[in-house]
Amino acid sequence: MNIKKENIVCPHCGKTNTWIPSNEYRPFCSERCKLIDLGEWAEEKYRIPLQQDSSEGEIPEPDDDNT
Repeated sequence: MNIKKENIVCPHCGKTNTWIPSNEYRPFCSERCKLIDLGEWAEEKYRIPLQQDSSEGEIPEPDDDNT
């Protein structure tokens, strides 16, 4: 079996790494970088933005088709 190797950059430290199944920390270069990133999510340093909707604040009406 021919496994395609792709060079990637660690999202935390910027170190070049290879995306292969044997790299258990991918996309990170090490367990350390993986745990630091997890900690930053836990401390809410990263956030996924909410999609702004024109009906923001309104409660959606129940769907009558599912009754």
